[in-house]
Amino acid sequence: MPLDAAGTRRALRFTMVTLFLNAMAFGIIIPVTPALVMKLAGVDIAQATAIGGLLAVTYALFQLVCAPIVGNLSDRFGRRPVLLLSLFGFAVDFVILALAQSLLWLFVARALTGVFGAINGPAQSVVADITAADDRSRRFGLIGAAFGIGFVLGPALGGLLGEVGVRVPFYAAATLAFANFVYGLFALPETLAPSQRRAFNWRRANPVGALTIIRRLPGIGGVAAVYLLWQVSSLIYPMLWSYYAADRYGWSPGMIGVSLTLVGVTMAVTQIFFAKHIIAKLGDRRTALLGLAGAASIMTGLGVANQGLIALLLIVPMGLQSLVHPCLTAMMTRRASASDQGEVQGFAAAVMAVGSIAAPLIYNPLHANFSGPSPPFPLDGIAFFVSAALALLALMILARLRPADQIPPAVTG
Repeated sequence: MPLDAAGTRRALRFTMVTLFLNAMAFGIIIPVTPALVMKLAGVDIAQATAIGGLLAVTYALFQLVCAPIVGNLSDRFGRRPVLLLSLFGFAVDFVILALAQSLLWLFVARALTGVFGAINGPAQSVVADITAADDRSRRFGLIGAAFGIGFVLGPALGGLLGEVGVRVPFYAAATLAFANFVYGLFALPETLAPSQRRAFNWRRANPVGALTIIRRLPGIGGVAAVYLLWQVSSLIYPMLWSYYAADRYGWSPGMIGVSLTLVGVTMAVTQIFFAKHIIAKLGDRRTALLGLAGAASIMTGLGVANQGLIALLLIVPMGLQSLVHPCLTAMMTRRASASDQGEVQGFAAAVMAVGSIAAPLIYNPLHANFSGPSPPFPLDGIAFFVSAALALLALMILARLRPADQIPPAVTG
């Protein structure tokens, strides 16, 4: 039975709070992760950059395997139990990170983050369950704004707590994750009706099987290609920024937190005040094109910028790129029925995981090799130039895509 208006509001509110707290938890640990890696491994910042890339790959590999499983489980058992289990596991994972006494435990913790961090798929499926197709871009924009606000507060808080102790932000992240789990126990309704559920199938719940969705759903393949390229391009920030800023600009964890806070502010302001009007005027596709063009320009500028002040100024228009993800997500959800939304989001999360594997394998070695003591030739910003090129390639593919048929959801709200 479809949710009533009150249930719809509770589900949307919980999803926004969840992504807000997830962003805060992730953001809190970003400014101090390089320092923790250097402390546990006894290495300098260039070597820590390479190790950080391997940690990111570990996370992404486990998410690649688990995201389709989690998405398919949510189509079989409903969104609520899958989300709650993931949130609890997330809290435990941050405790392990806080207590880690060796690099081995950091890698174990990042693997668990990949297992339980596949939460975005079911969370976005909740939004697709309760939202009419023509309103999804706006609501995905709202949860994007929630993520942006979390990213405003997370790095700022992490930078401040990091000045107290390198492990303190990890305990704070664990507290946030556990609070989110407790909130979900009382606030999250089930949004997928039993009549819309389908049997779990291992052949569909794996990274290779998830790709069959491209053949079954017309028009999703091109969007998925753009989605993948954009993920690789945009992931330069969480994968490299804290190392890049510490190395190139000599920023402390506190200053790195300030810069990431500024990123979150620009994205949140764009989503809250401008995204709705821009999408209404331009539509999903052209709005995403605008965001990709802006992102490519900013990334090129960051590759050139050799002063911290210039980098901070370039962050101000970065909100433009926050338009890309909700529009691409909405374009994919329109190509699936209600019973397939979890699988679509699991597929999207798997695509993100592939991007998360590729990004650190590209950016971290590039920066380590071209900014170290004996580079082939000095080019500190090479990783950002590559990121800009990928954004431009995504733009060109998206510009050539044809519109696809829209499949309405079973539940509207």
